[in-house]
Amino acid sequence: MALALSKRLGGLSMAAKESQSPSLPETGLLLVGMGMGRLEGMTTEAIQAATQADHRRYEAYTALWPEDELARLEATVGPVQRVMRPEVEEPEELFALAKDSLVALLVVGDPLQATTHVDLQLRAREAGIECHVFHGISITSVVTGAVGLSNYKFGRQTTLTYPYGDWIATSPMEVLAANWEQNLHTLALLDLDPTGLGTGDQRPMRPEDAVQSMRLMWEKLQETVDEPLSEDYVRLAFRQMATKLYLQQNFDDIPVVLCADMGTPEQAIVTTTLGALGDEKGGRLNSLVFPAGTGEVEEKAVLRWKRGE
Repeated sequence: MALALSKRLGGLSMAAKESQSPSLPETGLLLVGMGMGRLEGMTTEAIQAATQADHRRYEAYTALWPEDELARLEATVGPVQRVMRPEVEEPEELFALAKDSLVALLVVGDPLQATTHVDLQLRAREAGIECHVFHGISITSVVTGAVGLSNYKFGRQTTLTYPYGDWIATSPMEVLAANWEQNLHTLALLDLDPTGLGTGDQRPMRPEDAVQSMRLMWEKLQETVDEPLSEDYVRLAFRQMATKLYLQQNFDDIPVVLCADMGTPEQAIVTTTLGALGDEKGGRLNSLVFPAGTGEVEEKAVLRWKRGE
């Protein structure tokens, strides 16, 4: 460590002459958080870990980086190979490499945000493979503050999925309804894969896709909303009642905040309604926040993102 003059404070501060690279084993698996969509959003430690790895794999099915930023990343840390869902959920190839070399799995956001990667970490441990984690900034930590809603007032998050054939998942709207009934805000991530296979051909959901998906959920839930409440399971009965109350609203009037390309220079936030959401262009990657009851500060914070405000 060396003493360096602090220009901001006009005094002395402690600064390292150079950043120290993380101490890593010769073999094993590194779960490396990439942050929100650009090289500058990765931690120094994460970049150093990726650079030191013998092999780098970019997990490209739970979230995506822009192609130009991926090129910058490769220029910084070395060649990166893209992998999809099968390679991560059936990690025999990854583990075989990790037993004889150091393998970095690069994950957009934080590497342990998805259950898939926690499972991978546990399976690596069972296989006797040393696993190190380098955390990153994730959508869940960025959105709440950026929008202006209290982090303490968010309920369970959910993901809006594409309809697959005749199958329409209604659980995202049921989660939204349960949160709303408890006066909790909801963060809804948007699907990337119309096929549901996680093998490629991805098309991140746009605002108009999200509206269409939610309308289908709404219509399907309307078919069962008057069924008797469960007498055996309290939680199920609560979910049924919350959904019934939520569906009494006017779909088009439900407030929603569109969050596009968060954590990047292209970041954009728009407060609108479900009826008008489909008119929004959105960005490369989008997510939605559904506010519940808002306090005075929250209300002002959310209203500043309305068009024309």
